[in-house]
Amino acid sequence: MDLLSTIAGSMMEGYFPAGWDLKKIDACVDDDPSTITKRQKWWSPGFEAIPCDSQADFDTLMGHEIALTIKRARDAGEKLILILPVGPMGMYRWAVYFLTEWNVPCDHVYGFNMDEWSDAKGNTLPSDNPGAFQYAMEHAFYGPLGKLTIPTKQRNFATKKLLPTYPEKIGELKSNGAKLTVIFGVGRVCHIAFWEPHFAGEYSSEADWKAQHYRIGAKLHPLTIEQNALTSFKSRTTLVPAYANTIGPGIFLSANSIIGGADGTFGRGMQWQGLSLWMTFRHQPTPWIPSTYMPTQPGRLFFLKELAGPLVAECN
Repeated sequence: MDLLSTIAGSMMEGYFPAGWDLKKIDACVDDDPSTITKRQKWWSPGFEAIPCDSQADFDTLMGHEIALTIKRARDAGEKLILILPVGPMGMYRWAVYFLTEWNVPCDHVYGFNMDEWSDAKGNTLPSDNPGAFQYAMEHAFYGPLGKLTIPTKQRNFATKKLLPTYPEKIGELKSNGAKLTVIFGVGRVCHIAFWEPHFAGEYSSEADWKAQHYRIGAKLHPLTIEQNALTSFKSRTTLVPAYANTIGPGIFLSANSIIGGADGTFGRGMQWQGLSLWMTFRHQPTPWIPSTYMPTQPGRLFFLKELAGPLVAECN
């Protein structure tokens, strides 16, 4: 007895994105956790899945990867475009640590936050609101870098006014030799940024879906709202906005390199991200599961070993 055998007629029927084949999704999970890094034929030759033993290791390794990417670009005399998430967050402390230790100025870096909470019209929280992603970035990364920080004029946030300027700004930088690195987490419904799986139903082809650069006032899936209630709002669902401004696949699938992270555990054996991680690695790329495209690009996705499972029933 499970969801697959009891979903008919239940309140879960029609709840998941229309393009999700739950039986195929369940088959992505292997009972042997060690197989999660097994390469799939659609992965980029330059993509690596990096297991981490602990949260401390995860934060340190991912932060080091970000700092090293910034340093390598500076050493090469290149401008660097960073697509930045708010979640995961622990890596920013270590990115700041390494950049400070190495004394690497970041005036060659251009930061673009991938998303921001909004209402249906794309209006966002004030930047001084502790719930705003801009607030989080200023306090976790830009501020702590001190004199080494990315110049204010090179910081971009996903507001109703600025988000539509991303494609042109990024395109101009790339045309002048800048490299693009997308830093990201994987959502409960496998979104990248807040590009949700149900958006796939609005496009007639994969090519059309891939061409979308951003969306203002994106309607979020209920699982996305509940994920954020648990991870960012201390379970208070009523505080989570139902919409967000977000970049789209036209940006997050145009990377020269990617740095991904999955650390969705709660302790006492509880977690929210294991199935999402298995789907990301094992499901063939489809617009209905946006994160499945990330392994098709070169780079690294760091994850807590605990997320690999085994994903079995357990009372906690």
